[in-house]
Amino acid sequence: MAVTPNTNDTFLREVDEELRRDQAIAVWRKWGRLIVVGVVVALVAFGGYLFWQHRKAEAAGAEGEQLQAAYDKLAAGQKDAAAKPLAELAQSSADGYRALAIFTQADLLLQKDDLKGAAAKFASVANDSSVAQPFRDLALVRQTTAEFDTLKPDDVIARLRGLAVQGNPWFGSAGELVAAAYLKQGRRDLAGAMFGRLAKDEGVPESIRQRAVQMAGTMGVDTVGANEGQNKQ
Repeated sequence: MAVTPNTNDTFLREVDEELRRDQAIAVWRKWGRLIVVGVVVALVAFGGYLFWQHRKAEAAGAEGEQLQAAYDKLAAGQKDAAAKPLAELAQSSADGYRALAIFTQADLLLQKDDLKGAAAKFASVANDSSVAQPFRDLALVRQTTAEFDTLKPDDVIARLRGLAVQGNPWFGSAGELVAAAYLKQGRRDLAGAMFGRLAKDEGVPESIRQRAVQMAGTMGVDTVGANEGQNKQ
């Protein structure tokens, strides 16, 4: 008696399923232990990552409190008491806290007229590739300010040329230093042009704009628009 097509299809499916079961059992017998170990390792790794993230968040919170405590001590005039926590934070693995601590250490050195020491602190941030670029750029400006009297004008200009452009967040400070370097070179035309741009840029801090208006005026640079903008404020 001939086998019907439906019965044949059913038979083939059963054979195929049986074959797959046999293959799965063979694979499990051969690799099952390794698969279990792999899953366990993955779970342990994931759990470790979550724990590390938790500890990292806790550490960041603790360092934030430590930095605030140091600032409170400084506000109270307790500079010596603030020195230790700042020194610890200056070694932090958290880039932001580390940079802020070093900036504060540098500012304290500036208060002692230790320009060389302050410049070295700022330079350590400026040269730290793990720190966010805005921090590094600001550190470079502060470093150059501390070193200005000992640097050649050409070096100041070369160092800050990329920052002394309109639209850069540090245009005011960098531009003022570059303009002063031009003056030391005797390039009043370039200095006047830079002071003029500073005077007219509303994104530049007001104190720098006021100085720029005065300096530009002594060089015959038109800053009428800048004066009007300041009078409206």
